[in-house]
Amino acid sequence: MQATGPSRKFAGASTLRRVLRPATAEDIETHERGRALAREAAEYGRAKIRSLKLDFKVVDVECSFDGRRMTFSFTSEGRVDFRELVRDLGQQYKRRIEMRQLGARDEAKQLGGYGICGRPLCCSTFLKEFPQISIKMAKRQGIGMNPSKISGLCGRLMCCLRYEDYEDSGYSSSSELPRSSEPGRLPPASAR
Repeated sequence: MQATGPSRKFAGASTLRRVLRPATAEDIETHERGRALAREAAEYGRAKIRSLKLDFKVVDVECSFDGRRMTFSFTSEGRVDFRELVRDLGQQYKRRIEMRQLGARDEAKQLGGYGICGRPLCCSTFLKEFPQISIKMAKRQGIGMNPSKISGLCGRLMCCLRYEDYEDSGYSSSSELPRSSEPGRLPPASAR
């Protein structure tokens, strides 16, 4: 499921760009033309990928505002020789073509969506970098090893497994954690 609300608004934006001036009607029209061209280029690129029998997936295409550059974001399991594809795209659109490979978590961040908790994906809303997640975290929390319960939309272990892991909470073992029926208290700041 693709996010359409606030989580989608800044998905994939590592930093917000500086506002130079309010957008004019001409700027808005230029932006819309760029978005339409990006959609067309994505379809053309996907067709070329199929015809060249390349093993990767185009996630997104972005045109620069000045129209000189197109950036294709893609995912792939391994290395791909896409020189011929870049040559074809450059000839077709008469622009500089850049290819940017994304990891599985970056793809989920860029596309957005909702987790099994019903909230927008953490990676597309507030996570700046992806923490290291291990299966031990799920085991320590007593979560069953059902892959559908511990995997996120990206197919990797869910980032939120890290939030409730006692090793990151300042406790030295799970025996020090409060029982689920009693209110929790953090250890003193000096112990954390």
